Amino acid sequence: MEANLRWTLVTAVAPVSWGTNYFVTHAYLPAGEPLYGAAIRALPAGLLLLAVRRELPRGSWWWRSAVLGLLNTGVFFALVYIAAQTLPTSLASTVMATSPMVMMAVAWGLVAERPHVRHLAGAVMGAGGVALMLLGGDASASPGGVIASVAAMLLSSLGYVLAKRWGGEVDLLASTAWQLTAGGLLLLPFAVLAEGAPPSLDGPALLGFAYVAVVATALAFAAWFAGLRHLPAATVGLVGLLNPVTGVLLGTLVAGDALTVRQFCGLGLVLAGVLLGRPVARRAAGVRASVRTARPVR
Repeated sequence: MEANLRWTLVTAVAPVSWGTNYFVTHAYLPAGEPLYGAAIRALPAGLLLLAVRRELPRGSWWWRSAVLGLLNTGVFFALVYIAAQTLPTSLASTVMATSPMVMMAVAWGLVAERPHVRHLAGAVMGAGGVALMLLGGDASASPGGVIASVAAMLLSSLGYVLAKRWGGEVDLLASTAWQLTAGGLLLLPFAVLAEGAPPSLDGPALLGFAYVAVVATALAFAAWFAGLRHLPAATVGLVGLLNPVTGVLLGTLVAGDALTVRQFCGLGLVLAGVLLGRPVARRAAGVRASVRTARPVR
């Protein structure tokens, strides 16, 4: 269980980093250019990890990297950007909070990980907690924004489980670098065609992109895929609910927002859902082994 706890904590680096990414994006990065924003986020992060690992794809990993790059970074980043620009944060985060249930279903079909009752209960509690924390009566829904948010959730859930299925064959940092680089490269020509010249960046924007690329992308995705490699997809999906929790707490610390009783209750539900998803199979296996050992020899 100590190993599971360690990998759970490593995985948590990703959603916590992504929770800070929303604040940095809205405070420092230029708006209105989602394709360039996604490419500038993914490509430097991938090249940084390539510089660390210095390994190129081989064989089927050329096309696998392109597929995972599109699902997990390229198209996903652009859709998230569109959702963030057209939906209230509360509604976009609540839609994404349903991803643990989708990941469980996809993992059941692709990697034969049947979700436990506690995982399903944790997913329902977590999604309910996020809705309780964030949703209010003034949340208006843009149809295009909802479609972008749902599409981002579905595509990334599929991409994460595919990364889990294929990832055991190659080095973790290398496969993460290939995905990010492929996603950034595939986005660039579409960004040029749709958005013209690259945006001009001032000092704060450059620092913002540096943080987003290094911390919220390179480090975060390496931690996330490490979790997928060592933990059940259901557990990783539930740990991802720390993303909106981080956003709420960051708003409290930075913007001085006061937490309401409703938000406290929602926060408690999310944390309870994450705890329900913790791996316990090894512990149970250890107990069974101890019982077998303790039986008298006949």
